[in-house]
Amino acid sequence: MEKCHVIAVTNQKGGVGKTTTTVNLGVGLARMGKRVLLVDADPQGSLTVSLGVKNPDELPVSIATVMQNTVDDKAMPQDYGIIHHSEGVDLLPSNIELSAFEVGLFNTMSREMVLKNCLDAVKKNYDYVLIDCMPSLGMMTINSLVAADSVLIPSQPNFLSAKGLGLLLKSIGKVKRQINPKLRVDGVLLTMVDNRTNNAKAIIASLRQTGSGVKVFDTEIPFSVRAAEATLEGKSIFAHDKSGKVAAAYEELTKEVMMIEQRENSRFRSENGVR
Repeated sequence: MEKCHVIAVTNQKGGVGKTTTTVNLGVGLARMGKRVLLVDADPQGSLTVSLGVKNPDELPVSIATVMQNTVDDKAMPQDYGIIHHSEGVDLLPSNIELSAFEVGLFNTMSREMVLKNCLDAVKKNYDYVLIDCMPSLGMMTINSLVAADSVLIPSQPNFLSAKGLGLLLKSIGKVKRQINPKLRVDGVLLTMVDNRTNNAKAIIASLRQTGSGVKVFDTEIPFSVRAAEATLEGKSIFAHDKSGKVAAAYEELTKEVMMIEQRENSRFRSENGVR
């Protein structure tokens, strides 16, 4: 088995489709036979709700509990706090307790490494771990970048989203230089795309031609109310509207992500003389 690959789905701007992408890429990978863990690293619990947990704040165990036990060096069962979803993915859920835990992290030894230590204990059971990051560049997002092998950046094709990419890439670069040298950016994923507008067309063309020194995925996720409907139902787009254009786009994204990983594994083997 190839080693587990951890992807942080992040953008400091909210409302760009991070959670929708985490759910549908995760289920897409599970549909390809991969073992997938989805990690909700946002105290708003959007990923948790999107997978059908109606009241995250009532959960007895969440990511905050698991991380606090890790800080306290308490022994836990391997699947502690993990919820199994009917579409073949596992979920480490979140709730408002994570907000208080994040504040407490500032006084914790090796505070940037806590999430990595949590995931190191379970990731041997998975092929992919996807982390849905909060819309900020705070301590939980830093933890997510330290735990990750690569970063996927959802971004709407509008001026403000494109403008914020530079700041995010600087933060990723800082984490790479100082803490996690193996971290790479897989690319920018254009979401909620409406190609009928000239503004969207111009920004997409600009990103693809010049970008920010970073790859833009070939796949574009079209704007559709179907994606929002699926979220409300606690399902992926594949369960809600499997023959629609959004499901087709996420299926293509899944193939693209797997292709990137196959190329990286081949490169690693050739560089290290592994057959």
